[in-house]
Amino acid sequence: MQPDRIERLAVFIDGANLYAASRTLGFDVDYKNLLAHFRRQAYLIRAYYYTALLETEEYSPLRPLVDWLGYNGYSVVTKPAKEFTDATGRRRVKGSVDIEMAVDVLDLAPHLDHVVIFSGDGDLRRLVEAVQRRGVRVTVISSIRTQPAMIADELRRQADAFIDLTELAEHITRRQVEPRQRTAGPSGGSSPKLPPVRATPAEPFREAPDLPE
Repeated sequence: MQPDRIERLAVFIDGANLYAASRTLGFDVDYKNLLAHFRRQAYLIRAYYYTALLETEEYSPLRPLVDWLGYNGYSVVTKPAKEFTDATGRRRVKGSVDIEMAVDVLDLAPHLDHVVIFSGDGDLRRLVEAVQRRGVRVTVISSIRTQPAMIADELRRQADAFIDLTELAEHITRRQVEPRQRTAGPSGGSSPKLPPVRATPAEPFREAPDLPE
């Protein structure tokens, strides 16, 4: 007898959406663990990560993460973010990656059995519907355990399956480490603050140790 056919799977991550959801829930995503988790579940064809970057910034805190992902199994898709001032005079940044994600999902759909989307954006409902018509199962991962919920109700209803991010946290959370002790300086006080260092895949937006080898 022929063995059961291994499910062909691809993962599509809206980076800003996943970051916002995980931080609201109080944990950091380890992208190495995330990739390993899905490789254990099925035959992972591709893992995409989408993000918008401000081109006007001399240094983006996302750049170390984007570089690391590109060298460690992810297909990274970036687009320029647009900066504008709203009616109240506040500085805003706009950078939706829905179109980029939709194009890649539809291109890859004929080669897949299962699509996993990390996003709660209701604008993706039509994409999910289009993929389902091609005979591909769609799982959406976001969270309803925040106030308000991070996923649009219409997207959750359209998906074949919904997984709350909290249920996945133990598999994709970074390894916890003990905080470093602050050493006393020459005068007996705390040592002077060191300049920021490169961020890790788990903590792309704040000071952290160097990237893993």
